[in-house]
Amino acid sequence: MFENLTGRLSQVVKQLKGQARITEENLSLTLREVRMALLEADVALPVVKEFIEHVRERALGQDVMTSLTPGQAIIKIVHDELITMMGDDNSTLNINQQPPVIILVAGLQGAGKTTTVAKLGAWLKGQGKKSIMTVSCDVYRPAAIKQLEVLSGENGLDFYPSESNQEPVKIAQDAVAEARKRFMDILLIDSAGRLHVDDEMMQEISTIHQTVNPANTIFVIDSMMGQDAVNAATSFNEALALTGVILTKTDGDARGGAALSVRQVTGKPILFMGTGEKISDLTEFYPDRVASRILGMGDMLSLIEEVQKKTDVDKSRKLEKKIKKGKGFDMEDLREQLLQMKNMGGLSGLMDKLPGMGNMPAGGASQFDDKQIDRMEAIINSMTIKERKFPAVINGSRKKRIASGSGNQIQDVNRLLKQHKMMQKMMKKMSKKGGVANLMRGMGGKMPPGFH
Repeated sequence: MFENLTGRLSQVVKQLKGQARITEENLSLTLREVRMALLEADVALPVVKEFIEHVRERALGQDVMTSLTPGQAIIKIVHDELITMMGDDNSTLNINQQPPVIILVAGLQGAGKTTTVAKLGAWLKGQGKKSIMTVSCDVYRPAAIKQLEVLSGENGLDFYPSESNQEPVKIAQDAVAEARKRFMDILLIDSAGRLHVDDEMMQEISTIHQTVNPANTIFVIDSMMGQDAVNAATSFNEALALTGVILTKTDGDARGGAALSVRQVTGKPILFMGTGEKISDLTEFYPDRVASRILGMGDMLSLIEEVQKKTDVDKSRKLEKKIKKGKGFDMEDLREQLLQMKNMGGLSGLMDKLPGMGNMPAGGASQFDDKQIDRMEAIINSMTIKERKFPAVINGSRKKRIASGSGNQIQDVNRLLKQHKMMQKMMKKMSKKGGVANLMRGMGGKMPPGFH
């Protein structure tokens, strides 16, 4: 998400850094660029106007005009105003109540609502909530009931069964009674979606809301819908008094305007972002981190959290011990590292969290293609156990066999062997005194601009 906006704003940032002083003239030119970047990202026009006005007022203030680095001062203002636009603080679910805490989830059809209910249940379970029940009130789409049942079962969530011939309000009532009877911590209610906002839909969800009195009422937005999604959220907020928003499909939206508009338009905080198809692809929304990513500053905090959450610590320690004993870094170890990288969302999932990505040359990010991981993995899988353990035995005829078996070219095999040798050298540096510092020195000059 935000790739287009980050690219445009990174150019603005670069121009600002070169300014010795800020004048009304060059500020107007800069703000025109920022305005166009926001509009192209599908940010709502009233939100853009307010944002530009706030930046202008602060940029013409005494602190900036007398600053030794006025360009950097304006970048900070843009950063601060982006945070304000999306909500100053990280907002959380209200779950500190008498159980069962009821969470009602609403949204248009196709927004990924049912999957989001399961993702949210799995996330809550990971936060230490022991018992979580889900229920579907979507009687118009029987597949939705089955989908939630399957996803709940796969992720250790209790599922309260419902049928398409039942009344949605009665289903919700019965589910609440069952959750109380079984002393559940949390009940997640998935409501029916429509292709558009209509009176019948609003009446039904309003009645469910009044009947179960949820602690949280969350609207699920498909971020790829842009302004239509924001308008739908506004209509739902007027009918239901939403407590928060979850953005879905953020991995497929290069613009990100919905994220920048929804907080200002509805006044409701963004709680989570859906960043992929896997159940674990739900991350808390931190406005300050997202603002940094938009300006190409990276998001190291989220990256560190992701590494801690999604990498196998035991396997990493075993590898470290193995290398310290001088046993080297073989192809099996490389394959394990590739698998761990895939668990973290692949290369593309990591790149926007690294500082300096906005400064990469045009087309630079495309070099970090997730297909590279699959290609490397396929090549390693085509090797014999001996070849994986001792890559030095791989001669011309073996390369030909490996390339043919993995559906690649011999030059692809050569490239992997070369990359493996480089990683071996880096791992040796890591095993010596200095660890990561030595690793970074070994990589000197090989990182994209802004990384070092």
